[in-house]
Amino acid sequence: MGKDFFEASDAAHGVFEKANGILGFDLASICFGGPEDRLNQTDISQPAIYVTSVAAYEAARSRGIIDDADVAVLAGLSLGEYTALHLGGAISFEDGLRLVAARGKYMQEAAVAVPSSMVAILGADESAVAGLCDKASQGEVLVAANFNAPGQIVVSGAMGACKRVIDIAAEAGFKAVELKVAGAFHSPLMQPAADRMKSELEKVRIARPERTVYANVTAQAHGEPDSIRKLLVEQIMRPVKWEQTMAGLINQPMRFIELAPGRTLTGLAKKINRRSAIESLATADALGAAKESV
Repeated sequence: MGKDFFEASDAAHGVFEKANGILGFDLASICFGGPEDRLNQTDISQPAIYVTSVAAYEAARSRGIIDDADVAVLAGLSLGEYTALHLGGAISFEDGLRLVAARGKYMQEAAVAVPSSMVAILGADESAVAGLCDKASQGEVLVAANFNAPGQIVVSGAMGACKRVIDIAAEAGFKAVELKVAGAFHSPLMQPAADRMKSELEKVRIARPERTVYANVTAQAHGEPDSIRKLLVEQIMRPVKWEQTMAGLINQPMRFIELAPGRTLTGLAKKINRRSAIESLATADALGAAKESV
């Protein structure tokens, strides 16, 4: 993860080196060489994704692909909200990294405490998913956690409820896929992590964003620092309204760029508007291609 940016861009290289110093361990080595099971644990994956995304942005900025002056709107799904807030001028890189490292640690601990999971429900709308959750919960936690795109809603909860909803969804004619995640993110089972993150967020300086940055919980632009802190705590336990966020943006006359590491958001945007044109910086190879199209 991110190795190609590290090798292709001095700016990206500097981001990873800076991150290693802040964290006190070699994050870059885990990103580039694994082991994969360690990288996939949320206490490592969260800082890894944050750093790789910022490295991709700085690499593109140094090549003239992205001009800071032209960046008007930023949005990120779940963890990506921290990247958006940093790039939007609300949180320093250092504070953002410390926050996501703490967030990953606390969410990993909450996930280990209660066997839990997440399941993507495909083809169902919000009302149908609510019905599936009611039927499958049987006294356990099971809630809608991510509104990703039309016909793609992720539910989150206790392991037993997640196993049941897969079968119940199939009986109702929907496809259900269990996700490879550490636990029930964006659900009430993350309450212990949210409580601890509240204290972490009170320690850092947060400014009103210099650019428009969207909040996952409301699908609206962030405002004052105290509101940002509150919404970041709530985000750990409440659903991510990504479809609602992108539905309000995708038809606007803007240039859209998805940062590394991946093309997931591009795929979700295509489900909202299949004609949407989005450039991807999933790999450093895109730096050359994007430069030619600018």
